[in-house]
Amino acid sequence: VQLVESGGGLVQPGGSLRLSCAASGFTFSVYWMYWVRQAPGKGLDWISSINFSGTTVYKDSVKGRFTISRDNAKNMLYLQMNSLKPEDTAVYYCATDSDGHVRGQGTQVTVSS
Repeated sequence: VQLVESGGGLVQPGGSLRLSCAASGFTFSVYWMYWVRQAPGKGLDWISSINFSGTTVYKDSVKGRFTISRDNAKNMLYLQMNSLKPEDTAVYYCATDSDGHVRGQGTQVTVSS
């Protein structure tokens, strides 16, 4: 299993970012996929899930601001993040499980003015 995240960066509060995750080494199209994040000094925190057909689930704190999506033909997972807040600052990982045991190297998202 290989998961490679990209798209992080520094953004002002209220801004947007789109994270991408390139998946390989497994049958991506049949798996639930997840985004988890780790804020400074804290543990991994699940934020969103999507199943093979596009059914989505979100943590309450990101509902209405974040959108998870996938392209099974390209083995890609995405996270569109809008209305970003300083408390969204974290390393973001895509994962094959909600606890983040199997995850990529992560991409840093910093929300600051």
